[in-house]
Amino acid sequence: MIILDTDVLIEIFDKKSERGDEALKRILERGEDISITAINLHEILYGLQKYAKPVREVLRLPVLSFTKRDANLSAKIELEADSRGTPIRRTDAMIAAITLNHGASLYTLDLKNFQPLEALGLKLFP
Repeated sequence: MIILDTDVLIEIFDKKSERGDEALKRILERGEDISITAINLHEILYGLQKYAKPVREVLRLPVLSFTKRDANLSAKIELEADSRGTPIRRTDAMIAAITLNHGASLYTLDLKNFQPLEALGLKLFP
């Protein structure tokens, strides 16, 4: 399973984005299930509604909920990042936890925040 981060969704939905075209091509070539998290859904819907963009396409994607198990792991991720002196946004820790707990890969363009989490087992989409 591949979980798409918000930045990848934005690129894919931007019809003029070559980066989005390439991302979509790479995803489809893998033939894996594609999902987003409830956190990504919030972020993308906020942006789309704020700028009066259509939301129909994003609502078709399967959405993974944020569970108690995810909350426990995301708190640990956030605390670990803080202790290393490299704080992580709370929503990024939540997305990472959902991804880890589903044994999925995260497709993100935000490597600065997510690459350090590979040490915790987070798989990033190549």
